Amino acid sequence: MTDLVADARSLVPPGKGLLAADESVHTATTRLASYGIPSTAETRRLFRNLFLETLGVEEYLSGVILFEETLGQEGEDRELFPRSLAERGIAPGIKADLGTEPFPSNEEELITNGLIGLPERLQEYKKQGARFTKWRAVIRIDGDRLPTAAAIHENAKRLASYAKEVQMAGMVPILEPEVLLDGKHSRSRSRAVIEETMGTLFSTLEEQAVDRAGVILKTAMALSGNESGRKDTPEEVAEDTVAALMESVPRQIAGVVFLSGGQNPDEATANLAAITKRAEQVKAPWPMTFSYARALQEEALAAWGGKEENVEKARAVFLERLHKVAEAVRY
Repeated sequence: MTDLVADARSLVPPGKGLLAADESVHTATTRLASYGIPSTAETRRLFRNLFLETLGVEEYLSGVILFEETLGQEGEDRELFPRSLAERGIAPGIKADLGTEPFPSNEEELITNGLIGLPERLQEYKKQGARFTKWRAVIRIDGDRLPTAAAIHENAKRLASYAKEVQMAGMVPILEPEVLLDGKHSRSRSRAVIEETMGTLFSTLEEQAVDRAGVILKTAMALSGNESGRKDTPEEVAEDTVAALMESVPRQIAGVVFLSGGQNPDEATANLAAITKRAEQVKAPWPMTFSYARALQEEALAAWGGKEENVEKARAVFLERLHKVAEAVRY
C-alpha cells in the first residue's frame, strides 16, 4: 500500500527541491519565442531534454513537475522522461489542472478547471510513471477590491476536491494557490492575502477530509507588487513570508515549496536563502525548499538559444544556478 505521507516527505529532503517543468504548450511557446526559438513538438522536447538530461541534477532535485506532453517524450537515452528521472532517484510528477478561466461572479478573477475527468486522468498519469501531481490556482491582488472572498473560496474548494482525488489515486498532491506578483500592492497586502488564502484553503481541506500530512503546499513569497515601485530586501521578504505561513498553515503538512513567480534568478535565490534562515530562527515546523521554473531555466535558455552546439554550455549554467538555489536551503 502506498505511504502517501512518506512519499510527500521524500519530495522535501534537506538541500533538494523541485524543478517546475510543467509549462503548457502555450507557455512553452512564449518562453521559447523570447529566445528566438520556434515552438514545435520537437523543440519543446529539446527544451525539456536540455534540463532533464543534465548529468548531476539528482544532487539537487527530488522531483520534476512535468506537463502531459512531456510524459510521453523521450530523452537522448531513448527512454521516456519519467522512467529516466526515476532511475536517477528523481520523482516524476505532473501538472493535473487544465488551466484557468474567468470566475463567473467576477470576470476580473480566475478559477482553475480540470475536475471533470480528473480521476481517469490520474489513473493514466500513474500508469505513465507519475508519483505526485500539482494544481495551480491564481489569486490576483488589486487594492482592497481583489481578491474577493468568493474567488478565494471557490479556488480553495477546487484545490481540496483535487487533493482528495489525488490521494484516493495513491499520489501526492501539491497545492499551489499562487498570489500573483502583478500589481501595485504593498508587501503587507501580499502577506495579508497569503494568510487569508491559506486559512481558507486549509479549512476547506479539513471539511473534505484531506489528509494534510500527505500534501505539500506550493506558495508565492510575500512581495511588493511589480508595479509598486518598491524593491523589497530579502530580510523583509523573509519576515513577512514566514510570518504569513506561521499564522495560517497547519504544522501537519509535509512541506512548503516556493515558486519564483516573476522574480529573476538572483532575487529568487537571495529571497529563498533569507526565508530559510528566518524559518530556522522561528523554528518553523515544516521543511521548506524550492519549486522553481524560470528562475532555474532562464539563464540556461539564454545560453542555449536552441542550438545543439550550446547544449553543454547551457547545462553548465543550469547546474551552477541549481547549486546556488540548493545552497539557499541548506542551513
